[in-house]
Amino acid sequence: MAVNIMQAFKMAWKSIWGKKGRSTLTILGIFIGIAAVMTIVSVLEGMKEFTRQQYAAMGSNRISVYIWSYSYDEEGNSLAPDYFPNLYNYCNGMRQYIDGVTPQGNVNATVSYGTKSTANMEYSWDENGNITGEMPPSLYYVSDQYSACSNLTLAKGRDLAYLDMKNYNQVCVIGAQAAKTFFGSADPVGKELQVNGNPFLVVGVYGSRLSEESAATSTIDNFIAFPYTARRLLGGEAPSQFTVKAKDNVNLNEIIPQLGGFLKGLVGSNGSYDVSSENQWQDYQNEYLTQLSLILGGIAAISLLVGGIGIMNIMLVTVTERTREIGIRRAIGAQRASIVAQFLIEAAMLCGIGGLVGIAVGTLGSVVLSTFLVQITVFPPLWVTAAAFALSVALGVLFGIYPAAKASKLQPVEALRAE
Repeated sequence: MAVNIMQAFKMAWKSIWGKKGRSTLTILGIFIGIAAVMTIVSVLEGMKEFTRQQYAAMGSNRISVYIWSYSYDEEGNSLAPDYFPNLYNYCNGMRQYIDGVTPQGNVNATVSYGTKSTANMEYSWDENGNITGEMPPSLYYVSDQYSACSNLTLAKGRDLAYLDMKNYNQVCVIGAQAAKTFFGSADPVGKELQVNGNPFLVVGVYGSRLSEESAATSTIDNFIAFPYTARRLLGGEAPSQFTVKAKDNVNLNEIIPQLGGFLKGLVGSNGSYDVSSENQWQDYQNEYLTQLSLILGGIAAISLLVGGIGIMNIMLVTVTERTREIGIRRAIGAQRASIVAQFLIEAAMLCGIGGLVGIAVGTLGSVVLSTFLVQITVFPPLWVTAAAFALSVALGVLFGIYPAAKASKLQPVEALRAE
């Protein structure tokens, strides 16, 4: 007697539905495992996307340059010379490969406007990772090429210019979040900020580099950029960190060794330096998240193994309970393949149902956890959903093979004698 697939599915569903309590407990391990794997993979994919957005917001093909000095005074202050003018001139001589260069020197100063002052700003992080209160903006000494290096575009006013550095102009350009902090909905352009009591004219406002959802938990646009030569007025050590923006990825690989050779001659024995691509750090972080995904996924897969063993166990019980039925079917001409198909389909259906429940729970878990952890709503990719369902069915087939084979080997006479 040939295998009737539709009949086999109907019989499998009747068997599962007839023992709802046992079937529910059987699929428990499967759906927990599937839900855990889906949630882990989706949340880590969300973390990768969040990281990608952060790097994309700052711009690609960026090179980080660090210079350390070996010279310090008695109080521990660095006596490093100012390397930036030389680095600036060198990079400007390579404009066919380089879009810009800027220092990342921090300004230690108090900024105020009206009743707003960084001296009394207070902030904290709520349970959802959002900033509450007012966070003081970061203050940077930068070059006229800062916006090119940092993937910034102007929303209002003008950008910093070379003449602002050359003429020691007391001007600044502020980020989107800093503009909200000090000026609210008013136009900041043309207004003066007091920086350590010195007036600095706001000449421009940079647009936000992140979506409104992502910006809620990021400080990337909370800054004020001053011309590099404002150091003469506001003080501070010579910067040791710089950013160089290559025109494209091909130029990036050519520029790094050239910069290294230039810095070797510039710094000499007075210090050390490092030149590295920020793309490289992004690759390292993605690799770390991938490894973490494999480790956590492996732990979650243990529950799938336990669930698979549960499937095998319950199918062996089912074979024992239906021994006479198997004997009758074999006696009237059912082939071994028909018996095997019957039990494999039942095992696959059990796991498939568990997989569908696991997909639903995993999708919900992915949305909730990704929103809570990285403030990005992540739905499991289609390939993850399809792979999860295929895996659940495959587990049913894999762990149902032994019970199905055992059932097909029963001799009709011995099976009919069973009580």
